[in-house]
Amino acid sequence: MKIGKILNNNVAVIFEEDGKTEKIVMGRGIAFSKKIGDTIDEEKIDKTFLLENSDNNNKLQQLLKDIPIEYFNVSEEIIEYAKTKAERSLNDFLYITLMDHIYMAIVRTKDGVNIKNMMLWDIKKFYKDEYSIGLKALDIIEKYFNIKLPEDEAGFIALHIVNAQTNSDFNCIDEIEDITKLIQKIVMIVEKHFDIKFNEDSVYYNRFLTHLKFFALRLFQKNIYNGKEDEDLLAIVKLKYKEAYECTLKIAEYISLSHSYDISDEEKLYLTIHIEKAKRKE
Repeated sequence: MKIGKILNNNVAVIFEEDGKTEKIVMGRGIAFSKKIGDTIDEEKIDKTFLLENSDNNNKLQQLLKDIPIEYFNVSEEIIEYAKTKAERSLNDFLYITLMDHIYMAIVRTKDGVNIKNMMLWDIKKFYKDEYSIGLKALDIIEKYFNIKLPEDEAGFIALHIVNAQTNSDFNCIDEIEDITKLIQKIVMIVEKHFDIKFNEDSVYYNRFLTHLKFFALRLFQKNIYNGKEDEDLLAIVKLKYKEAYECTLKIAEYISLSHSYDISDEEKLYLTIHIEKAKRKE
C-alpha cells in the first residue's frame, strides 16, 4: 500500500489497483517523515474513506490539508447520527460542508465572534427533526473540543442537513432565476471590490454561495429580519474586517436601489464575515 499524496502527518491518499481510484487513509502519524511512493504501515491505519463523487473527494482532500483530522471525526460522528434520524439519504457533500462549517464556527468562537442565525425561528418551525440533529451535534462538538457552541449553530447545522437531503445543494423554489441573478451580481461586486476572481471549485467559495442563497431567499420572500442589534459585535467586525465591511456596504447600497430591501446590521455582520473568509481563499 503506497502513498499517492500526503495531506498532513495523519492523512494520506493511496491509489487502488486500477491506479485511478483514490482512497483517503487516516491514522496518527501515518505519513510522518514519509514521501510519495513510500509504503504505509497498515497497522497504523485507523480509518479508510472514499467519497464516490471524484469532485467531492478532491474537495475533501483540500480541506484535510488545512483542517485538523479531529474536525473530520466530529463531522463523521454527527453525520452517522443524522443518518439514523433523517427520513431521506444524505448527500456525500455534507462531509465537506459540515466539516468546514464546524471548523469555522470553532475559529469564530475562539476569536470572540459569535453570530446570530437569522433563520433560527423558521428552522425550528419548519425543520424540527433537522434542528434536533443540530442540537445533538452541539453536544458531540463539545465532547471533542470542550467548547459549547450557541443555539444558533444548531440551526446552521440543521440547514446543512436539509440541503444534504436533496440531490443538489439548494431546494427548488419558484424564484430560482431571480435568486441566481442576485447571487451573480453580489459575487461580481465582491470580485471587483477586491480585484480578484474566485475559484469556483473552492469549498470556501461554495460556502459563501450557500450563505447568499439563503440571504436571497429571505429577500425574495420578503422575510425581512428585524432582530435585536448587537452593536458591540458589529463594531468589532468593522475594525477586524474593515475592507470586507466596506464591500458589504456596496452590496447593501445595490440591493436597496434594485430591490428596495434594507439590509439589517445583523445581515451586514454575517455577510461581512463570509466575504472576509471567502476572499482569503480566492
